[in-house]
Parts: sequence; C-alpha cells; structure tokens
Amino acid sequence: MEKKTATNGETPTQLIDAKIASLDDWRGKTLAHVRALIKQADPDVIEEWKWSVPVWSHDGIICTGETYKKAVKLTFPKGAALPDPAGLFNSSLEGNVRRAIDLHEGVEIDEVAFKALILAAVEVNRG
Repeated sequence: MEKKTATNGETPTQLIDAKIASLDDWRGKTLAHVRALIKQADPDVIEEWKWSVPVWSHDGIICTGETYKKAVKLTFPKGAALPDPAGLFNSSLEGNVRRAIDLHEGVEIDEVAFKALILAAVEVNRG
C-alpha cells in the first residue's frame, strides 16, 4: 500500500524503486532487502517519500531509509520506546526519542528481530 502523495508525477513506490535502481551496489540491494522485510512484517505498511528518502508508515512513521556512502541508515523516530532485545539499534543511541540501525556492506541483519522491531513500531504508533 502507498500513500497517494507524489513528486513530479511519480508515486512514492515509484520513487523508492528508482532510488534502489540508482544504487547499483550493495546499498541498493540492502535497501531493497529491508524494504521487503518491512512489507513482510506489515503487509499494510504505507510507502511514502519525504525529505527525499523512503519512509514506511502505519499509523505514523515506522522508519526512514537513508543511504550514505558507507551505510544504509534506518531511522525509527520513536525507537527509544521500542524493545530491542537483539541489539539492532547501533546509531543515534544518545537521544531520548529516536534510534537508528546503520547497515554496512557485508553485514546481515537479523531478519526475525528486524520484523519484530517493525511490528513493535506499529504498536507504539497505535499508542
């Protein structure tokens, strides 16, 4: 599912597809992989395009997917409120509200723990 907001006539899903396609290295594969995991965890997730980055929402933002030269960063705006027994959060740990996961080349994400984190974010959004 996607929100109907568009940029330059393209839907958010098309913009995310284009972003992934433009990253012809490990970052594109990583972003595509976490996108698929998010959709598996929450089939009702809404894809958006904000601040020139992919955003996944369900009753509020779950996470954003920024790409940098050496990392794919998944920022959870309410991450500090989420249980993280697997220790996926490894960035933005000093804040009181958000948390992030920096994925680096060659590092595999714990898929089960990541999907649980997505579902926990949806529950926090539902409040």
